[in-house]
Amino acid sequence: MGAEDRVVDVMLESNLKNVEIAEEISQRVCAGAGCDPDEEFQVGMAVHESVINAIWHGNKNDPAKHVWMQFRIGAGRLEVRVRDEGYGFDVGKVPDAIADDNVLNISGRGIFLIRQFMDELRVRLPQGGGTEMIMVKRLNSKRQTNEEGS
Repeated sequence: MGAEDRVVDVMLESNLKNVEIAEEISQRVCAGAGCDPDEEFQVGMAVHESVINAIWHGNKNDPAKHVWMQFRIGAGRLEVRVRDEGYGFDVGKVPDAIADDNVLNISGRGIFLIRQFMDELRVRLPQGGGTEMIMVKRLNSKRQTNEEGS
């Protein structure tokens, strides 16, 4: 990302009520980035799922722990980072949410949904602990294509 990127940093307490706040912030960032309604919905859902995972699975709903979010708006893309203070996990070991054995489970779809809604997903284990999800949404691809074709 370049020097002209706009960055929004947010720190939330580990409380599931803060998922709504995270979504509201996501909507405002998307509006400022010029997202279309589909992009805004998709980013909002990815933020929703990743913050729930950070609070519930990462921080074990511990109110003494926090969730850090960062939104980076760059040329044609929005990068969202969500980090918890938990022990970390291996995304490769997350069960396939649409496999026959898992399709009726009431949880376990967060990573699947994030992958569907975002263009990139990386998970890293930062030094010092926790898990950081890095999600990228390429923006306005339909509008850019239409403008180029005109």
